[in-house]
Amino acid sequence: MIKLRRDLGLLEAFGLSLSVIAPTMAMAFSTTLAVGAAGVFAPLSFVFGAFAMIIVGFCFVAFARRVSNSGSVYAYVGHTFGPRCGFMSGWALLLTYFMLTAGAAAMVGNFVAAFFAEWGIQSPHLWLYISALGMLVCLWLTWNDARIATRVMLGLEMLSVCSILFLAIRILMRVPLSRVPFHPNNFHAWSGIGYGMIFAILSFSGFEGAATLGEETRDPKRVIPLAIIGTLVLSGILYVIVMYAQVVGYGIDHIQTLAQAEAPLSDLSNRFVSRQFAECIDLATATSAFACVIGSLSAAARMLYTLAPAGGVPWLAVLHPKNSTPARALLAVSGSSIAALLLWGIKVGPIVFGGSVVTIGILSLILVYLSMTAAETAEAFRRRHVGWIVLGLAGTILLLWPLYNSLYPVPSRPGNLWPYLVIGWMLLGVLKNVFSKSGLLDPSADVPTA
Repeated sequence: MIKLRRDLGLLEAFGLSLSVIAPTMAMAFSTTLAVGAAGVFAPLSFVFGAFAMIIVGFCFVAFARRVSNSGSVYAYVGHTFGPRCGFMSGWALLLTYFMLTAGAAAMVGNFVAAFFAEWGIQSPHLWLYISALGMLVCLWLTWNDARIATRVMLGLEMLSVCSILFLAIRILMRVPLSRVPFHPNNFHAWSGIGYGMIFAILSFSGFEGAATLGEETRDPKRVIPLAIIGTLVLSGILYVIVMYAQVVGYGIDHIQTLAQAEAPLSDLSNRFVSRQFAECIDLATATSAFACVIGSLSAAARMLYTLAPAGGVPWLAVLHPKNSTPARALLAVSGSSIAALLLWGIKVGPIVFGGSVVTIGILSLILVYLSMTAAETAEAFRRRHVGWIVLGLAGTILLLWPLYNSLYPVPSRPGNLWPYLVIGWMLLGVLKNVFSKSGLLDPSADVPTA
């Protein structure tokens, strides 16, 4: 009998969550989107976004103290509403993790290719080769000892975070500070802040990755909550500081320039540090994306490993006999990601491909977070915990606002198609649910080896 190996601690769990949200990559992409939505008040969008995500995080924490399972929301929602509802939540989260894996892989290729271009090394599909190679390296890391993969993720992400934090501090020391970003003065400003929360949630997406290690940590009921809340608090502080630094770095009166910037971190690095540091920031962003691939691939494989028996594909729930890692699930996720890059990414390029798959993933993720806040609200009603009832309802209301703004006004093509793709994925999950006689995977059950 082979089981997932229980040898991970707080460091590894924190590393997985931090690498999946990829703070450096998030700041490289979310800034212009958030500023385009909220203008100069973008930092405030991240304050409210962090608050909403911390509420959702506490819902994960509450369930992590009750249930220890690699299925994350599959086990958590199933604990309250039954295994079939749990399966649907896990099914939605699987789509999110897969999309994050493919999107981050494309960004690795994009950033590294851009770095090579600075030195005159160019090729039409260089980014694609780099993305595919990066995916294979990530597969090798996650295939072997999970401790190695998670520590590599943490090391890479911390190096990247230190780079952008240094840049933010340098900016704040050299420009006049302003209170304007935190003092909206009309309804239009507050409306923009609400819309900007979409991109804050995008930046926090994946914080719950540590929950997929529930069967591999030595003390999951302590370690998983600490990793989740720690990731949210630290990344929230980082996001607000870096976002504010970028706003004042460009200048309150030049906010539209920031909204239209292709590489704001690189631009600010050139202006406030040096060209060489700007190149380092480009590499740091690529490193962050690489860590995100490792984290998303790990989380997706563990989710697929848990869902497979109930989804009618038990042959995917197989562990490596030596490493105790979900071998076949890792192959399935990485192979599917490479296929998506080759079939879709090569036609539209890394930016469009990455933006499209991440949009699909975030729509699915909001559904997951809504299921978690609803489950915790129902659980609190059963236990008559008024505080948790209020917390769950507040989280649900806060999440409904960005969900609405993700759908209306209707995005231009092909963005208007992505909600239908998510609906199609969920309908496929319903069919698997209807014809499956399995419930939640029993963590104590025998698991075949590869």
